Amino acid sequence: MERGDHVIVVDNFFTGRKDNLLHHLGNPNFELIRHDVVEPILLEVDQIYHLACPASPVHYKYNPTNVVGTLNMLGLAKRVGARFLLTSTSEVYGDPLQHPQVETYWGNVNPIGVRSCYDEGKRTAETLTMDYHRGANLEVRIARIFNTYGPRMCIDDGRVVSNFVAQALRKEPMTVYGDGKQTRSFQYVSDLVEGLIRLMEGDHVGPFNLGNPGEFTMLELAKVVQDTIDSEAKIEFRPNTEDDPHKRKPDITRAKELLGWEPKISLRQGLPLMVTDFCKRIFGDHSETTTTTTGTVAGS
Repeated sequence: MERGDHVIVVDNFFTGRKDNLLHHLGNPNFELIRHDVVEPILLEVDQIYHLACPASPVHYKYNPTNVVGTLNMLGLAKRVGARFLLTSTSEVYGDPLQHPQVETYWGNVNPIGVRSCYDEGKRTAETLTMDYHRGANLEVRIARIFNTYGPRMCIDDGRVVSNFVAQALRKEPMTVYGDGKQTRSFQYVSDLVEGLIRLMEGDHVGPFNLGNPGEFTMLELAKVVQDTIDSEAKIEFRPNTEDDPHKRKPDITRAKELLGWEPKISLRQGLPLMVTDFCKRIFGDHSETTTTTTGTVAGS
């Protein structure tokens, strides 16, 4: 919108909030439609960023669907001749036997596990996208997104960064599943947005890994949260969840070479920005956030 584009947001607010969009409502280049893409919709557009899918275990296990929405958006793109970008996921690699993960790796996914509605759903979405590309000459782009965090995330969505931050702010123990040695890679949301735009407007179909190759164990992440919020925050261990990947790290060589993209914001730089937002939402607009030698402490 800053460069003059007209943007239509379609959202059913299953995992999002209207408050996240309030600052755009007066912009003449912005339009909001409350709609679930599992039902068809007809719009006149040039580009479709298809991000509609619950991405946290809490939400996708409750509402396990993303294939129908992808089909409807591909159908819309075909009808109006729009370029279509699918936001897939690192979960297509499953519990990987290759580390780090490159785009040519086919993955190690349990097709009937508790996470398969998401893992296999996204793999199917990639298949459908490429079928429309080959069979209907549709212009498509595929991004495989690795763990992303930042302001405006759902506070209780079950993803590890938001979990740890909310728990530490509320003076609750941070819950670590398993031994805490499983790894993830965390990218700040603005880095992801930059990558998606470069992918959409570039000349390459993909798939492209979009993630921060900095790799952290869950215990290392907990330490960063302690350093940022509360050095006394406790850790509570719980049994691991089924089919939880042991390692996750993107190889972003392809994105660097073909998109000229790589993340700029480290976890220690991005996390305080997320903490400030969570403080306001957990403690109210009148909370004060101060930085101390032991981290960021919120007080109402």
